[in-house]
Amino acid sequence: MGLLSNRVTRESLKPGDHIYSWRTAYIYAHHGIYVSDDKVIHFTRRGQEVGTGTALDLLLISSGPAKSRESCPTCMAPQEEHGVISSCLNCFLAGGVLYRFEYAVTPALFLAKARGGTCTLAVSDSDDIVIHRAKYLLENGFGCYNVFKKNCEDFAIYCKTGLLEIGQSGQAVSIIGGPLAAALSSPLRMVTTNVYGMAATAVGVYCASRYMADIGMRPNAVKVPVEQLTTRLATGLLQVVEPQIPTNISRQSPQLVTQ
Repeated sequence: MGLLSNRVTRESLKPGDHIYSWRTAYIYAHHGIYVSDDKVIHFTRRGQEVGTGTALDLLLISSGPAKSRESCPTCMAPQEEHGVISSCLNCFLAGGVLYRFEYAVTPALFLAKARGGTCTLAVSDSDDIVIHRAKYLLENGFGCYNVFKKNCEDFAIYCKTGLLEIGQSGQAVSIIGGPLAAALSSPLRMVTTNVYGMAATAVGVYCASRYMADIGMRPNAVKVPVEQLTTRLATGLLQVVEPQIPTNISRQSPQLVTQ
């Protein structure tokens, strides 16, 4: 795969691949694990693949794929099913283009790919372990979907790495990262009024936030066996605790809590 695109062909797919497809206007991408025989296991919310509980849903839902009125004869789950589901590759792509998520990329390549949700510094586990996690979660669930706190990218990355610190996925950082970077860099207007200097500062803040939010860089990301994960989610022993927002408006990473 090249620097500018992670696009791949169907023929190049192998079981255990983390794949994704951008939706209309490239606002949001849907992620899943390719298992074999044109089947993809992925995490979704009532077939919409989005859900924030805010007005942002109107924008994200409008960017989603058009729903077919005819049910797919090859898919195991109906289109209105939610949670972890298995779909054929055609239904997963919903008319979009196929891309493969990259693992163990170098810091330089990670920062060169300015759009989040396409690669990570983290190392993938073996394909058989990845498929085991995906199939186990298909049977036992991955909890409730939330586009910012626990989404399809978080699901796919967990299947690939076993690492868990739910929240701040790569594409979520991309959606909010630009405006946040501009806000955080605004105090520097007292230092420089040069528009190019301000733009460079905003880009730097955005890149730094992406880098530190990556699962491969989070110091409190932990390896959680899939059998323990589903048990703790079901009993409430594993949850995301949102930190208090400090007065300097920078956002801390949510903490993973086990009891």
